[in-house]
Amino acid sequence: MKITDDTVDHIAHLARLEFKGEEKEQIKKDMENILDFVDQLNAVKTAGVEPLIFMSDAINVLREDKALETITQEEALKNAPNRDSDYFKIAKVLKK
Repeated sequence: MKITDDTVDHIAHLARLEFKGEEKEQIKKDMENILDFVDQLNAVKTAGVEPLIFMSDAINVLREDKALETITQEEALKNAPNRDSDYFKIAKVLKK
């Protein structure tokens, strides 16, 4: 398929881009190369080939979700520079 200046202008308008002079010629060549590559892919015989859904045979290997207490609240607050009973106390960061 041959890419024309009108095609480049139309696609550039849709993408809100602007090509002039040598840039426009380079984009035309690039677009033609892309279409040539797609034509090569279309030439490949794929009859009877199942679509590839996953890249590997591995099935979701997940660990069991268990709630574990790794640190107590008191241990977490132990080194806090400023705290208020069960919470960290910080300086105000938002102004009203």
